[in-house]
Amino acid sequence: MTTALDELVEILDLEPIEVNIFRGVSPKDDRQRVFGGQVAGQALVAAARTVGPDRPVHSLHAYFLRPGDPLVPILYEVDRIRDGRSFTTRRVVAIQHGKAIFNLQASFHTVEDGLEHQADMPQVAAPETLPTFAERYAPHAAKLGEWMKRPRPIDTRHLDAPRFDRSGNEVEAPRFGQAVWLRADGVLPDDPVLHACIVTYASDMTLLDTTVLPHGLSWEGGTLMMASLDHAMWFHRSFRADDWLLYDLDTPSGSHARGLARGSIFTSDGKLAVSVVQEGLIRVIR
Repeated sequence: MTTALDELVEILDLEPIEVNIFRGVSPKDDRQRVFGGQVAGQALVAAARTVGPDRPVHSLHAYFLRPGDPLVPILYEVDRIRDGRSFTTRRVVAIQHGKAIFNLQASFHTVEDGLEHQADMPQVAAPETLPTFAERYAPHAAKLGEWMKRPRPIDTRHLDAPRFDRSGNEVEAPRFGQAVWLRADGVLPDDPVLHACIVTYASDMTLLDTTVLPHGLSWEGGTLMMASLDHAMWFHRSFRADDWLLYDLDTPSGSHARGLARGSIFTSDGKLAVSVVQEGLIRVIR
């Protein structure tokens, strides 16, 4: 594994404090607030630590309540809401400075056989043919500064050019989408919970950015204030987070300073592994 991925795996390995209480920390880099995918991934780890290995996660629904402080540990309190014959439900509250910053409910389901169908994966260029993150943003290194140099545990390969490579005057179609290949930047242990939590971490990347593409805008322009409000995921089929996964994204709606983004995560052989939906706050700085 790369150093950045080692650090992510370590961050997801929460410290047990008491029964149903865990403590997590943030990376030691220069962030104004905790990355939302980190809190979601850690909260899912906390929930999964109270569930047997025979019940993988099948869905989660979460709300981002307050910005997280990257300099202070996060406490995760797990409420064992239900242990049924087929389903297990957990609620997790993330706490800093005595206040809830994040709330998650997750459901776990025993593996069962049943009806099968899925949407088709889009036909796109293979990840090996696309530029790496460093290659993609190299022409803009001076503008992006330290953000460009930050170690990244997730290898991403976008199928489109950076927004500031375009004219900036075009307005995209209302159902504009984007797609990106992603995978953990290294080989992970054979732990399905870890793979689910790393994909939960990665699912917050590029997702909210999709909601401003119909307006010819992006986070790079410095004219937007964006924040995740809620986040939902459904885990359909098994996958490995260290194999290439295609994140196919679109935005069906934007209104009242909120934007809705949807994502479908496919394995490289075309299986729909995860569905994601997020709404975020989008304010234009005038």
